[in-house]
Amino acid sequence: MTDIADAVSADAAQALAEAVGREMLAVDAASSGLGMRIVAIGPGFATLSMDVRDDMLNGFRICHGGYLTTLADSAFAFACNSRNALTVASSIGVDFVAPARAGDTLIAEAREVSLKGRTGVYDVTVRNAAGDTVAVLRGRSYRLQDRKVIAR
Repeated sequence: MTDIADAVSADAAQALAEAVGREMLAVDAASSGLGMRIVAIGPGFATLSMDVRDDMLNGFRICHGGYLTTLADSAFAFACNSRNALTVASSIGVDFVAPARAGDTLIAEAREVSLKGRTGVYDVTVRNAAGDTVAVLRGRSYRLQDRKVIAR
């Protein structure tokens, strides 16, 4: 019976993560305005994508690091809120490892590394469509006490 209960619990957690993701994207003007899309979301993880537009390029005709950071930070936010506990970033660190160019579709995959009490650690990898790593982010999160992303 435990296997069935675990499966139902896992299904409920997945459904909740998907509902949280939809709600967050619906009210997140920054992520939506940049054309970000949810590729996948579940408890403790999220994958978002974004197409690099000409207006995202810097003076060297590569994607401005601020846009790479924003994509990674958004994936981090969706991952750390996926359990419907209102959570904010307390810090991030970003490393840029390769350029992204106009027309590239970038995919940011955020994964929970640690979740203890009210704090969490998440790693995010941003890749281009060819699978090359463009940037990595490590984020630290802080859960706000007894607050939900969506009422349930």
